[in-house]
Amino acid sequence: LLPAAEPLLFLATVSVGLQGPLATQYLWDRLGAERGYHGHNSSGSAGCGNSSAAADPLRQEVEALVSHWNLYINLGGFFVSLFSVTLFGPWSDSVGRRPALILPAAGMALQTAIYLLVMYLELHVAYFLLGRLLSGLTGDYNLILASCFAYVADNSDRRARTFRVAILEACLGTAGMLASIGGGQWRKAQGYINPLWLAFAATLAATLYAAFCLQESVKQRRPARLFTLRHYKAVYRLYMAPEHPSSRWKLALYSLAFFLLVTVHFGAKDLFVLYELGFPLCWASDLIGYGSAANYLAYLSSLAGLRLLQLCLEDTWVAEIGLISNIAGLVVISLATKTALMFTGYGILFLSMAATPVIRSKLSKLVSETEQGALFASVACVEGLCSLVATGVFNSLYPATLHFMRGFPFLFGAIILLIPAAIIGWIQIWDSKHDYSHFQDGPPSPA
Repeated sequence: LLPAAEPLLFLATVSVGLQGPLATQYLWDRLGAERGYHGHNSSGSAGCGNSSAAADPLRQEVEALVSHWNLYINLGGFFVSLFSVTLFGPWSDSVGRRPALILPAAGMALQTAIYLLVMYLELHVAYFLLGRLLSGLTGDYNLILASCFAYVADNSDRRARTFRVAILEACLGTAGMLASIGGGQWRKAQGYINPLWLAFAATLAATLYAAFCLQESVKQRRPARLFTLRHYKAVYRLYMAPEHPSSRWKLALYSLAFFLLVTVHFGAKDLFVLYELGFPLCWASDLIGYGSAANYLAYLSSLAGLRLLQLCLEDTWVAEIGLISNIAGLVVISLATKTALMFTGYGILFLSMAATPVIRSKLSKLVSETEQGALFASVACVEGLCSLVATGVFNSLYPATLHFMRGFPFLFGAIILLIPAAIIGWIQIWDSKHDYSHFQDGPPSPA
């Protein structure tokens, strides 16, 4: 048994989970101070009857500045890593997974080091963008995701793959929960720099783990040039010229289902805190922490649910049950006017993360062993795109629909999720009909 990729993904996710909110809050304080705005502590009550705080023009100017810088940093990181992930992912199919795990972990450590320098030396906030771009050049967090999933696909047989992928996703949830709850409390107590040192230590540990603890999972390695268009062609060939024609449209449909599902996840998660702060819920920071924990717990409850449901159901139907849980939970949250109803919604979401590992596993089974890196690189790029689309769509939808229904974006998300549910069910029905007709043509030949 090879050492697991889970610890590496856990450490990288803790670092990302700490860095994002810390950088945003630092930008808020720093840009606010430069503009002479110090109303940060009253921001929690802005949505609850305190209309003067929301209408403050200086506050609005700072909010706009912070969101612009966040946009530049995220867009810069996404576009640079789009090219590097689709380069390193297929390259790792030849030379092995370890180089594609060491590089991005080291890049993330460099980014965190630059963030620390900005805070210590009060450098211009544009250096945040520089750190993000350098991390993007080495593949950023997306390449770690892609390589970890490919590593698991290399090491697992087809039957156990869905559960192994689900364990990796549960790592994401647990690390995210620790970082979001712990990071927020720690920042309140000690400011930005100490939690950021932990993020730096986590990326450093991830780099060392990849370099010295992980064994190579690619069986037949061969030297390959890094800077060649062949790697981009490998991703293109996956979707446009696969070995089996039926794989092409299945890959495209599963990728579409994955895109819609993850976009709704990201979009809803972006809005939960805003929704809870506002009227009529008016939650304080402790309740928001519990809400965030309940949201992340879905990763663990989905893992347990997946394991149990796999005993009596095929993966496809487990994914459908997960989607039903997701749709029902979002509908309840969209109507929540009381704390109890909001937590009921979080409770109904307990199987909401069961569909993504099933889709990842099904995608992985559609391509050969020598294409796992290329496949998961393209999936990681889809995930990066989901994050951008979700931020754009859901953050625009929320203020636009406040006047008639505060929870409308969640309802919108629930409606969108009907599409992946239909896609997954339709492919399963098509497959079973196909298998049945093959069987009628004659008994299957012995393997």
